[in-house]
Amino acid sequence: MGATTINEAMKLACVHAIAALARREASDVAAAAYGGKAVSFGPEYLIPQPFDPRLIVELAPAVAKAAMDSGIATRPLADLKAYKEKLQQFIFRTGLLMKPIFERARSEPKRVAFAEGEEETVLRAVQTIVDEGLAKPILIGRPAVIERRVQKLGLRLVAGRDYELTNIDDDPRFNRYWQGYHENMQRRGVTPDGAKAIMRSRSTVVAATMVETGEADALICGLVGRYHRKLKHVLDVIPLDKGVESVAALTAVANDRGTFFFLDTHVQADPTAEQLAEATLQATYRLKLFGITPKVALLSHSNFGSHDTPSARKMQRVRELVLARAPRLEIEGEMHADAALNEVIRNRLFPNSRLTGMANLFVCPNLDAANIAYNITRQMTEGVAIGPILMGISKPAHVLTPASTVRRVVNMTALAAVEAQIRGKMGSPPV
Repeated sequence: MGATTINEAMKLACVHAIAALARREASDVAAAAYGGKAVSFGPEYLIPQPFDPRLIVELAPAVAKAAMDSGIATRPLADLKAYKEKLQQFIFRTGLLMKPIFERARSEPKRVAFAEGEEETVLRAVQTIVDEGLAKPILIGRPAVIERRVQKLGLRLVAGRDYELTNIDDDPRFNRYWQGYHENMQRRGVTPDGAKAIMRSRSTVVAATMVETGEADALICGLVGRYHRKLKHVLDVIPLDKGVESVAALTAVANDRGTFFFLDTHVQADPTAEQLAEATLQATYRLKLFGITPKVALLSHSNFGSHDTPSARKMQRVRELVLARAPRLEIEGEMHADAALNEVIRNRLFPNSRLTGMANLFVCPNLDAANIAYNITRQMTEGVAIGPILMGISKPAHVLTPASTVRRVVNMTALAAVEAQIRGKMGSPPV
């Protein structure tokens, strides 16, 4: 911007921005830094907490605008919105990666149902989603509980204006929902009374039913409870994509070295070569949504045939199956993780590798390997997770984990909304 001085207009703009931010809800990051205590504007809270990451995003653009308006900026900013988005990349490490997803989500906001609509993490995320225009939230829960927690957190959410409410205790669609669920599950041991009880007590089933009936475009769940139990509830209602054998979970870690994707981190305990090949092709499509060119490494304890074991042969078979359907894809293996990350090591072992540079999609032989690799990478590099991204299901549905942060919920909501846009235009994503 190149301001020649700091004038009164800039000072006043800064003060107004601080005052406006103080009147908003405290951020989850700042609340965590102060022991999780919820604060709101008043005698004990007059200015934002110093750990609030929104300070740089709100104050800097306000001061810059004042400098330009008062004529002392020697290098005026052409686009304040773009400047603000650039600042967000310094705060949220996934900002650059998610930028194309956010832009596409805003272009056509979709209805996203949140199964755990009463949870604090969800409510904070929904506030951000509403502020940024990423989706049209549907909160599933008890109205009184949601309202009480909104007030406690100092959020600005208003039912009917900012979000649609589905009352799990008293919704006029209840009879239709449980009857449809029973019809689908009656030959799997679910009685009419059981269907009623499940629909009253399992908000994930409600969310899945709303998506399946077209009353929501996507769903987010999993912030409470066990992953596989939530996944089962979703799959009881929403079928798999046509031609897909099973679902799989893709999880990304964004750190100082880049963004790396791991497969399958949460679903298939010991997938076959065919299942891994199917999931790999689905994963490469997801990478392209982020604007990333897939570079696939098939990980193993074996390096290019150095061991003749069942798992090594499985990964060799995955390569054959994937290349038969995507002959131009950069994919190589089976190989060690160091060979996947280091081109020098890889070329020394196998000079004719199809893979160039550093791999960014790591396909592991089983659930143990993928989950361990993902969590070690995330913790040892202080990385930020995106996902799990559920693939292979016929409607946009993502099962997160209890460790999910507000930002992860926001990111996954935007991704679910974009997937809903794509499916609305072309059906299932190409595999």
